[in-house]
Amino acid sequence: MSDFAIVEHGGKQYRVAPGDELLVERTEPDLKRGDNLLFERVMLVSQGKDVRVGSPIVDGALVKAQVLAAVRGDKLIVFKKKRRKGYKKTQGHRQNYYRVRVDTIEA
Repeated sequence: MSDFAIVEHGGKQYRVAPGDELLVERTEPDLKRGDNLLFERVMLVSQGKDVRVGSPIVDGALVKAQVLAAVRGDKLIVFKKKRRKGYKKTQGHRQNYYRVRVDTIEA
């Protein structure tokens, strides 16, 4: 069994382990490459056979990650229509993300 944690960030939950790379929503505006990002809402920590589950978060647990890049997601088309009313509206949306690498899990 490897060490892993479940963290909450941007309204989503992620299963992370040291060395993992993932895309998380850009909640802090001005982080650059090499900056640290802390995940303080840790829901579960597993270290070997020791598993700690929070209610809802584990006290004193922290996951440190390093920002690799600030990226934008694929474009999504948002189309709204009301039938028989002549109403149509098309919009595009691109979400902002940080690509991060998990460094350590501290519990």
